[in-house]
Amino acid sequence: MNAVEGVKVLLISSGAGWVIWLLGALSVSTLAVALERWAFFRGQSCQPAELARLLDERLSKGAFEETAAEFSRSPAVAARVAAAGLRLARLGPGSAKHAMESAVALERRQLERRLAFVGTVGNNAPFIGLFGTVIGVIHAFEELGQGMPGHGPSAAAAAGASQAVMTGLAEALVATAIGIAVALPAIAFYNALQRRVTMLLQETDAISSLVLAYLSADAGRGSGGGSPYPKPTASEREPGASPRLEEAS
Repeated sequence: MNAVEGVKVLLISSGAGWVIWLLGALSVSTLAVALERWAFFRGQSCQPAELARLLDERLSKGAFEETAAEFSRSPAVAARVAAAGLRLARLGPGSAKHAMESAVALERRQLERRLAFVGTVGNNAPFIGLFGTVIGVIHAFEELGQGMPGHGPSAAAAAGASQAVMTGLAEALVATAIGIAVALPAIAFYNALQRRVTMLLQETDAISSLVLAYLSADAGRGSGGGSPYPKPTASEREPGASPRLEEAS
């Protein structure tokens, strides 16, 4: 028996039933992940206008540290990222910006968790179904070969084999249909969840820009001696900052 015959025997003996069960398991898993992510995103969202109003109210009074402590306990992504910047507000807008960029990167990792699985199922479910169809077609043609003249006792047996082949082909195509049926909602789920991630990150960018605006304005006032924060020590000073400039101020 050569390699081709061995693979053919293996595929025929395994059948296409396991492909159907695999697609069913992938469909259930995709739905579970989509529901879990959607519930997670609902808890991470906020009202950007309300959060901006609260920031405006607090930061206009110079309550940076108090706001950072309060926002760090918030379930909203935008609030936690803003808190990361406010915690380093005393080091200047540059340090706060880098802190918020780092926080966004960490939050993005959590937001995009398991989304790759949903996208992979959406892209590959039709091919898995097609694989099941190929197995069914191989089995059908094997039945047809067994029913050809010279392989069966009579013409009636050959006719019965042909009917079995047609039935087998119809059943084989079911695997492709199921694969497409699994892929379509998976792709829809993936696009909707990615859109949700984008919206959350856009909210975060808007709030981060507002925080930087206040910190920049406060740094400008601080040059005249009105900053609510003490000057950073040499170890806390931003990289590249000139000691002579601070001493001169």
